[in-house]
Amino acid sequence: MPRIKRCLCDEIKFEPNVFYFKPRGVPLQKLKVVKVTIEEIESYRLRHIDKLEQSEAGKKMKISTSTYQRILNSAYDKIADALINGKAIEFIKHK
Repeated sequence: MPRIKRCLCDEIKFEPNVFYFKPRGVPLQKLKVVKVTIEEIESYRLRHIDKLEQSEAGKKMKISTSTYQRILNSAYDKIADALINGKAIEFIKHK
């Protein structure tokens, strides 16, 4: 039986001011959507905007470095899928 996932919402102070990014000129209804969690976008923000090393970012999110790496890699995969395949990106609170 898989372990119950802990919500990191209390550890995340970042709130995006948009909920979707999409390719220009294509209605949202015609696009496939990639759902990126707030935890994933926070891990991406800490690494690439705040320029933190993975161990520092993990401490800031109160998770282990390996868990942080797993969340960050998931964000990379989803963002790359959306950019390469012309999909919309939706920010969601939980998986």
